[in-house]
This record gives sequence, C-alpha cells and structure tokens, in this order.
Amino acid sequence: MARTSRRLTPWLFLLAPLTLLITFTYAPIANMVAYSFTDWDGVSPELRYTGAENYREIFTREDLFQVFWVSGYYLAASVVQIVVALYFATILSFDVRFRNFFKGVLFFPSLVNGVAIGFVFLYFFQDGGTLDTVLGLFGRHTDHAWLGTPVSANVSLAGVSVWRYLGMNFVLFLGAIQSIPGELYEAAELDGAGRWHQFRHIILPGIRPVLTLTVVLSVSGSLSAFEIPYIMTGGATGTETFVIQTVKLAFQFNKTGLASAAAVVLLLIILLVTWVQRRLVPDDRVDLV
Repeated sequence: MARTSRRLTPWLFLLAPLTLLITFTYAPIANMVAYSFTDWDGVSPELRYTGAENYREIFTREDLFQVFWVSGYYLAASVVQIVVALYFATILSFDVRFRNFFKGVLFFPSLVNGVAIGFVFLYFFQDGGTLDTVLGLFGRHTDHAWLGTPVSANVSLAGVSVWRYLGMNFVLFLGAIQSIPGELYEAAELDGAGRWHQFRHIILPGIRPVLTLTVVLSVSGSLSAFEIPYIMTGGATGTETFVIQTVKLAFQFNKTGLASAAAVVLLLIILLVTWVQRRLVPDDRVDLV
C-alpha cells in the first residue's frame, strides 16, 4: 500500500498542471486543426468539411503568403537585438561603475505593457512628433513620414521590437555569464588573456545553450510578430504580418476555417525552423573546467 502511494504521489502533484495544460493548450490546438479543414465562419453552429481546400488557398494565393516577407525585418532586428544584448551582458558582467543602474535601464522596457509601448512609439514616430522634435534640436528638420512607407514603417516597427525585447535577452545572457565559475577568469588573466580572449574562449562556449535558446525564441518571435505592428499601424502601409492577417481573416472576414489553417501553417513553420536550427547547432554540453 505504501509503495502504491509513493507511485501515485507524483502523478497527483502533476494532475492539476497537466489538466490546465491539456485544457488550455492541447485541446485548443486540436480544435484549431479540426477547424482548418472546414469553412466555419466563427459564428454558425454548422460546420462543412472542405478537406485541404484552406491549405491549398493559403499556398496558392500570393497575397496570403507574401506577408512573410515582412518577417525579414524582424529577423534582421532579432540579430541586432541578440548582438546588442550579448554585448551589454558581457560588459556588465564585469566590475564596472553603475552596472546595477544600467541593468535596470536595459531591463525596464520588458516590464512595460506592449500596448502602452505601441501607443508611446506611435506618437514618437508621427509627423511632428518626438523623433522629429529631437532631430530638429540637432538642426535636422524633416517632414518624413516614418510610418508612411513600407520600408520606413517596417524598419521603425522592428526597431521598437528591439527596444522592447532587448532586456529579456540581456537578462538571459547575463544570468548565463554569471553562472560561469570565476576561477576560469582568474586563470585566464594569469595566462595573459584579455577581455576579447575571455569572451571568445570562456563566455561564448559557456553560454552556448542559452544562446541557442535565444536564437530559437527570436526566430519564432519574428515569424509571429503581432502586438507592436497591430497597435501602431494595424497592418497598413505594408506592415501586415502573418499573425495580423490571420486575425483579420478570423474576426474581420469571418473566415475562421481559413484562419485556423493559416495558424497551423505558422505553427508548422516555427517547428520546422526550430528543428533545423537544433540539427545545425546541437545543444551539446560544454565542459569548461
């Protein structure tokens, strides 16, 4: 009896989280996959099975798949974001003045609500807004519509995403760097290694698992960008992302079946990219000692 009780105890602790996970994650995903094979409008109680028609429409209509080009701006921004976050994490991992202050400054944007950030930068980039005012102080008077053209708007939105998510990557890198034993730095200094050699031969190998995780999260986030462009432009001027398009299909055009198929395609693309990345850069255990 006691042995049976010990075997059941872990499952009793897992019962609540597993129930929540199945109810609010896997069950909705299963429903989404089922809806993707129908022409459901999101309102009618009747569903009509259409087979793979929704998937055929997604892959044959250029306007539905062209929005993935917008993700290129966010992919480029994620590269900048990772490089800058790793740079500041490396600098602030050493004993520098005011490092706690700079840590707070870098992490602060991650604490702000995404909707609030969208509205703040909407006024920042508007004609005659904060950016134009600041440029005017330096003698650069411009009437450029920062959100008025596809290239300018997407670059601006990607820049906002960098500012918002930089702090999260910074914290991940900083935690990984600080977990490296200090004896390695001392030994490197005794051998005459400078900061660059310490970064190349100690820090980079030591944070490889976290760097891999950050790349995966950045790529998936770039493909599923939604909050910032939706708040600031609503997908106008060539800034519509795949997720914004999916939301419009479901709630504006009442094509929930087609939107579900688009969501499934996005999920599969993210899983495929993650799998390829893990195959190219396996998460091997690094032993620095």
